[in-house]
Amino acid sequence: MERVVIVGSGNLAEALAQAVARSGLQLVQLFARNAARGEAVAALAGTQWTADPARLADADIYLISVSDKAVGEVAAALPLPAGAVVAHTAGSVPLDALPAHARRAVFYPLQTFTKGRSVDFSQIPLFLETDDESLRPALEAFARRLSHTVVWADSACRAKVHLAAVFACNFINHMYAVGEGIVRSAGLPFDILKPLLAETAAKALDAASPADVQTGPAVRNDLHTMARHRALLAADPRLENIYSIISNNIWETSKKI
Repeated sequence: MERVVIVGSGNLAEALAQAVARSGLQLVQLFARNAARGEAVAALAGTQWTADPARLADADIYLISVSDKAVGEVAAALPLPAGAVVAHTAGSVPLDALPAHARRAVFYPLQTFTKGRSVDFSQIPLFLETDDESLRPALEAFARRLSHTVVWADSACRAKVHLAAVFACNFINHMYAVGEGIVRSAGLPFDILKPLLAETAAKALDAASPADVQTGPAVRNDLHTMARHRALLAADPRLENIYSIISNNIWETSKKI
């Protein structure tokens, strides 16, 4: 399994195209409907681009990296050559979103991707799934060309991994943005929080469990401090509610440790 076509031109497609190009595998084409992005991502990875299904290149594997809702439609529309593998890269989309008659698989990289930001793909866990037992050895060998960590997981397991990632990544980043808004309302820049963010992440990574290094008024059940915080948020009932729910969850969880 050497020849690769990547389908899509989003953040993950950009990172994946460059990783495949660096791996020694053959990135033969980027297929994407968005001409501007398709050409740009193809240029970054040193490959050709097309949006024309009639010009889809022959490959051993087609990696579909499009929005979750588009996976099934895009896969069904591809004129795949006989014997080729089609795999999607979505965390929460089941394997059966791909056509049943195809040699189908899932190739899910557990990472956050941003346009223009480089990532080391070798450090990213790759979650694999297929219902074709004969495909497993080749798919795993292919994945190990890109990453040191390869995990076989069915769709139910992968859905939980994706949910965990939403909490541990997307929600956390949103909390950074909330914190930024609060310090800016006090006339301070976001930079003032960065040493705190760096240490919080570092100690969570060093700990056996992040719960072991939880700090703050909620874990102490400091009712007076939490009341003052809620008063500061009184003008924004949504944030006040978020603060109360998370604080209560921290306290209830900490009591069980």
